[in-house]
Amino acid sequence: MRCKFTVRLFLLFFLLPIGSLFFIKAKEATKINPKKTASINPVSNEERVYESLQSNQFDLPNFPIFAKALNGFYLLKEKGLIQKNILTLIDFSLSSNTQRLWVIDLENNTVLFNSLVAHGRNSGEEFATSFSNTAESFKSSLGFYVTGEEYIGKHGKSLRLDGLEKGLNDNARQRAVVIHGANYVSNSFIKNNKRLGRSLGCPAIPVELTNKIIETIKDKSCLFIYHPSNNEEIMSHLIS
Repeated sequence: MRCKFTVRLFLLFFLLPIGSLFFIKAKEATKINPKKTASINPVSNEERVYESLQSNQFDLPNFPIFAKALNGFYLLKEKGLIQKNILTLIDFSLSSNTQRLWVIDLENNTVLFNSLVAHGRNSGEEFATSFSNTAESFKSSLGFYVTGEEYIGKHGKSLRLDGLEKGLNDNARQRAVVIHGANYVSNSFIKNNKRLGRSLGCPAIPVELTNKIIETIKDKSCLFIYHPSNNEEIMSHLIS
């Protein structure tokens, strides 16, 4: 009996601590290492910028479209084609009845404007579906642009645009595709017509925002007009 009792004491005081040690090691092995997780799923620069955007209570653009625009901005900046840290993004995959233009200050990661914007009258009704780089097509053109100089035209203060992609939008200046204000870009027009008004190919904006937006984005900032029908790599036809 005494021998059995001694064996039990040995098991209790010697093997139990060893078993506990193995249990603790196994538990530690199951813990997630934040550093290892970060290396497996690194956060991209585009995600960091997007997550840090101060939206000023505006809706943000869809992330994949923003990421494409941002990468194009970086490339244009690297080539010296743009000088301002301002990115204007137009998402023509959205209804014209929504605020589908964003002006983003990348210096301070702040959305400055989120506005209605018109597409060309031959590009579609409520939704833009067809695009062209041809004169007198009265269609919008997609891709990356650099903003030019302001001028006073028939629509008042307007802003010239230079398309940067051959065959896609490089005829913008010759076509007089510019940013200007228009009375048909308004919620009242949508209410009366069930869709926004349309331009002759220009990304027309609300009259009340025209001066502020043009003053912000003029003189070599980046403009990107997106639609999923353009599946080319970023600026694959960039004008050098």
